[in-house]
Amino acid sequence: MSKETFMIESLTRDVVALLMEERGLSMREAMDAFCSSRTFDALSNPETGLYFQSPAYIFDEFKTEKS
Repeated sequence: MSKETFMIESLTRDVVALLMEERGLSMREAMDAFCSSRTFDALSNPETGLYFQSPAYIFDEFKTEKS
């Protein structure tokens, strides 16, 4: 596994945990919501460099996208 892949997976886990905590979603609901977002698409593309940001920053980007 590459360093980028590890970082993306770790950040995804952290953002999903934030979604579960803040919105009271189940893990499946949070995964579905985040993984179907443009934010996740950007995070999954190493060329964007989004994986260098904090989970809180990425979560804020997700919330902005969904508002």
